Amino acid sequence: MTLEAISIVVLAAMFVVGTWREVNMGLLGFVAAAGLGLLGLGLDLDASLAGFPIDLFVTLVGLTYLFGFAQNNGAIDVLVHWCVKLVRGRVTAAPWIFFFLTAALIAFGALFAVAIIAPLALRFARRNGLNTFMTGLLVVHGALAGAFSPISVYGVFINDYLTRNGFESTPLVLFLAPFGFNLLFAAVVWLVIRHRPGPVAADDAGAGADGATAGSGAGVGSGPGSGATLTATAAAPVAKLTAFQLVTLIGLAAMAVSVIGFGADIGIVSISIGALLAALRPADGKAALAKVSWPIVVLITGVLSYIYVLEQAGTVAWVSDGIMGLGVPLLAALLLFYLAGVVSALASSLGIIGVVIGLAGPFLASGDVHVGGFVAALAIAATIVDISPFSTNGAMLLANVDAGVRDRYYRKMLGYAGLMCLIGPGLAWLVVAVPTWLS
Repeated sequence: MTLEAISIVVLAAMFVVGTWREVNMGLLGFVAAAGLGLLGLGLDLDASLAGFPIDLFVTLVGLTYLFGFAQNNGAIDVLVHWCVKLVRGRVTAAPWIFFFLTAALIAFGALFAVAIIAPLALRFARRNGLNTFMTGLLVVHGALAGAFSPISVYGVFINDYLTRNGFESTPLVLFLAPFGFNLLFAAVVWLVIRHRPGPVAADDAGAGADGATAGSGAGVGSGPGSGATLTATAAAPVAKLTAFQLVTLIGLAAMAVSVIGFGADIGIVSISIGALLAALRPADGKAALAKVSWPIVVLITGVLSYIYVLEQAGTVAWVSDGIMGLGVPLLAALLLFYLAGVVSALASSLGIIGVVIGLAGPFLASGDVHVGGFVAALAIAATIVDISPFSTNGAMLLANVDAGVRDRYYRKMLGYAGLMCLIGPGLAWLVVAVPTWLS
């Protein structure tokens, strides 16, 4: 077996072990990079791990560290409750508040926005007779809609990778294409499911502790269509922002303005503002450091370290030659999108995006497909399936579902994820990749 084939087998094993045994694939990436570099290429350890993306590491740590302040000190909670109050008694609008709120949070760097919004959104849905499955889907689609902003973890990862490898990044296309795609899917879900019965627990079937009714165990009754008002608990008054919460939000806004408006380095800016906040409140600084998304940092840096070794071994060129050997670039792109969608439903979206872009590098450099359109469509294909209970967003949503209906909710999530695997990559290819290539 050739070295290229061995490296691909190792890559496949990383996905299998990472998914089956729930081992962070980044850890496996470091081990594989060192092993293939030392044993296969005869490199020393430093050279084997030379692909570690230091600048991206700083960015990921800085973003999640800065946002940790807002999450820990309650600033985000205040903003969430303010946004819920915008419903003004009209329950029908609430799912869209949750959609745009989740999108905004993840767009500003809150990688686990679903974990922040899902508890409130599902509790609100149960108490006000909304279909909880529809509400949960809008939360996840909101997260996917905002996931690729220029200052989000996903967006920074992809744009940085493209720039470092000599490709022109198109941050606006990468952000707007997934946003529009998920907005469309959310609208379809809202229109089709909102009046359908949803999973409901026994203690939600009648009047709950808050006095909210949910019909006759249907999970959604005439409430959303009849102008039902918010429950007392959902509309409870919220405390005003404290001085430190306000300073934290100003810091987040300053980060966004300096990066988007003036092109400042997002990693250094985030860490600098975080360090300033930590100096003001040392205890909050320690707590925010614990909020750094270390598993994601390890995942991304480990996978990219292994891709670097794949490049050194000639595997990337070997795979790309095979892709171009199909003779029809757009067909090759479609196959890659479906591969990304199916694997992403069972594993990490960021991991599979990094692998596919890495392996398709020479293929993209050939000019046979539009890089911006390819990457934007790949982003959609790899994340549109994230309602799967095996993905991070799906798991965070399922964790907040009432235990009495979790099995039914799980089955519904599997069905929806299967539908997304079937139609999502193809639609992304048709709507985003094909037009950019033809233009």
